[in-house]
Amino acid sequence: MTRLALVTGGTRGIGACISKELQKAGYLVAANYAHNDEAANIFTRETGIKAYKWDVASLKECAQGINNIKTDFGQDIDILVNNAGIIKDSMLHKMPEESWHAVISTNLDSCFNTCHAVIADMRKKGFGRIINISSINAQAGQVGQTNYSAAKAGILGFTKALARENAAKGITVNAIAPGYIKSDMTDAVPTSVMEAIIAQIPVKRLGCPEEVARAVVFLASDGSGFITGETLSINGGHHME
Repeated sequence: MTRLALVTGGTRGIGACISKELQKAGYLVAANYAHNDEAANIFTRETGIKAYKWDVASLKECAQGINNIKTDFGQDIDILVNNAGIIKDSMLHKMPEESWHAVISTNLDSCFNTCHAVIADMRKKGFGRIINISSINAQAGQVGQTNYSAAKAGILGFTKALARENAAKGITVNAIAPGYIKSDMTDAVPTSVMEAIIAQIPVKRLGCPEEVARAVVFLASDGSGFITGETLSINGGHHME
């Protein structure tokens, strides 16, 4: 049976690229999104990948959304990519409480919510691949992103603990920490600022979404079965550990 992958935040940006690369690799793919119906409809029309709308910050909505996918495809989810995330940047001394909680809920709580909904099925069948998208700012920190850096760093600890819990059940759990990747967000950065950022990157360019997506495809494959609890940094040498 062809394996089924779910990508959260999977209809735009890096998430859309991950969805398309998994489809190209031969997987069945379902993409989650939260708000942008127009973008999701265009994505589905162009790719044939069905999009499912729910808030990953809600445990109840994750359980229901994943159950809907299982019913539609007639099978359990084999590969989960936790990609959904938001930013609400501000210096901590100016940060509203709601900005802290919104980012922690969407970026970190979502990993618990989705994994909680799929892990029992994966353990039962003795196979699973969970790939959590973290960030270079989890590893290095970033001014104005205490909320985002904390959430993305939490993902790294979550990944290691969940990997240990499930390694003997044929389930691998890994994280990817992208650096600066070309996107709508980086396109909006003033040229002088972006030039200064690129000057700090040893390979002297931004990353491509496809470079992150191809790493996800590898970690989803049978060939990655002896890799678990790890963080793969894709940042052009910008931050090395």
